[in-house]
Amino acid sequence: MSLTFVRDPQMTPELREEFFRLWFDVSQAGGAVGFMPPVTEGQIRPAARERADSVAAGAVRMLAGYEDGRLAATAFLRPNDDYKSAHWSTVILVMVDPALQGGGRGRRLIEEVVAMARDAGLEALHLEVRGGTGTERFYEGAGFKEAGRLPGALRFGDDYRDNIQMWLPLA
Repeated sequence: MSLTFVRDPQMTPELREEFFRLWFDVSQAGGAVGFMPPVTEGQIRPAARERADSVAAGAVRMLAGYEDGRLAATAFLRPNDDYKSAHWSTVILVMVDPALQGGGRGRRLIEEVVAMARDAGLEALHLEVRGGTGTERFYEGAGFKEAGRLPGALRFGDDYRDNIQMWLPLA
């Protein structure tokens, strides 16, 4: 099966719960999406509520990927408020259900994020990657280039990780 994408879906109570569940599952599986496993529902739920509220308010754009009728992947575009950087957005919370990884869904998700950004008239995309996970190679395969690195900028308890800045011109 393959993903079917919906741009800017209506943030219904059902989608909020599916999004929370996806974020929890990805985090529990070790995905670099803001938390380090093991996680609890109590850690993820407030963050998921805040992100869903920002989508509902139109402050952040959501790309939802569905498979077999359920949310299986997400990515978000966070626009910049400053007029000097309004021509690009930051990609956040790129997630694919851990049970579905390895079948090209992540690549399709990124391709759709890029298409969504181009359709919105954006000129570039930025994203941040947690060092030590190898995910920068995935994004490099999609055309992103490392634009900078903040050594030890991310802290998870006693674990410090680099914050890797990546950039993709869309022109």
